[in-house]
Amino acid sequence: MQIATWVVIAVLAAAATYLVLIYNNLVRLKHNVAAAWSNIDVLLKQRHDELPKLVETCKQYMGFERDTLERVMRARRAVSEARERGDIEALGGAETQLRQGLMNLFAVAEAYPDLKANESFRHLEARITGLENAIADRREYYNDSVNINNIRIEQFPDVIVARLLGFGEKRLLRFSAEEKRDPDLARLFS
Repeated sequence: MQIATWVVIAVLAAAATYLVLIYNNLVRLKHNVAAAWSNIDVLLKQRHDELPKLVETCKQYMGFERDTLERVMRARRAVSEARERGDIEALGGAETQLRQGLMNLFAVAEAYPDLKANESFRHLEARITGLENAIADRREYYNDSVNINNIRIEQFPDVIVARLLGFGEKRLLRFSAEEKRDPDLARLFS
């Protein structure tokens, strides 16, 4: 064989190797996004399971605060439905409602010293607060993973492989302006 043939074979082999590397990186990014969503999903499920216990504990002390408890449970249901559908946009709105409901619930609980002293309530409040913090961390990781994926599928030469093989853009988990705004603490404690 001539040297030119070897050069052509080497160039083709290098190009094929490069395309395989691009493909494998895109697959890794796609699975990172899926894993990040799965981490959020697990935490949302744990919180979903804890909220009825918290509400039941509160019902024993706060019989006439039904509206607050019902808002938390409606928001819980909306988060669960959005999570099960994988509807990231609806999840953002439902999360906003649930966070507001929980802030109201914890604020109202301040008026019930027996409830605040109840060991079950304290445990559940700490557990849910811990889950809220973990969810916030996982949301950040999810959005980072989505951002990296979306950048890579738009960069050359990755864009060619991404389009040919159907790698698509992922949606960021966004929250409403309402959730981004600082809570009105005076309203919560009045």
